[in-house]
Amino acid sequence: MSDASINASTLRDEISREDEASFGDYFALLKPRVMSLVVFTAFVGLLAAPVGVHPVIGFCAVLFIAIGGGASGALNMWWDADIDQVMKRTKGRPIPAGKVEAGEALSLGLALSGLSVIMLALATNIFAGAFLAFTIFFYVVVYTMWLKRATPQNIVIGGAAGAFPPVIGWIAATGTMSVEPWLMFALTFMWTPPHFWALALFMRSDYDDAGVPMLTVTHGRRATRVHILVYTILLALLAIGTAFSGIGGPIYLAVAVVMNALFLLGAWKIFRRNEDNSEEDNFKAERSFFKLSLLYLFLHFGAILVEALLKPYGLGGW
Repeated sequence: MSDASINASTLRDEISREDEASFGDYFALLKPRVMSLVVFTAFVGLLAAPVGVHPVIGFCAVLFIAIGGGASGALNMWWDADIDQVMKRTKGRPIPAGKVEAGEALSLGLALSGLSVIMLALATNIFAGAFLAFTIFFYVVVYTMWLKRATPQNIVIGGAAGAFPPVIGWIAATGTMSVEPWLMFALTFMWTPPHFWALALFMRSDYDDAGVPMLTVTHGRRATRVHILVYTILLALLAIGTAFSGIGGPIYLAVAVVMNALFLLGAWKIFRRNEDNSEEDNFKAERSFFKLSLLYLFLHFGAILVEALLKPYGLGGW
């Protein structure tokens, strides 16, 4: 065999190896960043519940909720592969990058969905398993397949899917419903629109190119800024009011007051932006607000967790 043939064969082997999907590519289908939020909020919901949970059962509950969240991510990437290929923010995902076949993502998502629902029901209770199944259905069918491409309110209504994990965690611990997990749900639900609209403001071309009717595309930047301010005001009232509920306390109240003051200031800066200067300052206000929003939710749920951990010692809550 000639040297040229050997070199060509070696090159083909190298290209083939580069195109093969790795474990990391399949893991990326599960949207690990989103999964981390699911894990944390579900964990808080589990520990904030007024009953004790065996550590092994608690670990299994959070694990299977996380797997269910990852399954939703894989099914979302399967359905949205066409628009992910167009958007700069998502074109590097496993399917549009050619690392994973769409059918593989579908199979993985369906398999993990069934596994997570059944195992959560067995590890905790049927109610928790059924609620996880509903959450996966809501995210994949109601949001991904329907709302995302149909209405500028997609992220508002669809945001409920990302707000369900603390409720599932609470149900896994108690087997029942109460007002407290729904306050955690409402906190995430009201946080989601300003969080994503800030992202959409400085990534608007992505949604334009993909034909996704985000509020920035259908109503313009100015209307989006107004919506961010309104939702932030409502969120602040809800977040501070939660301090006086069964999951609140002085530590949570201090965090809520400081963070919501900063969040309102950020929303006001976005609202006061001069549209003529939007490109010149590179959307600094929106980028700062978006980064702050990530810290915002983490600190609120972190404060709820601290209050829950201190209650057995008579220190948490009121």
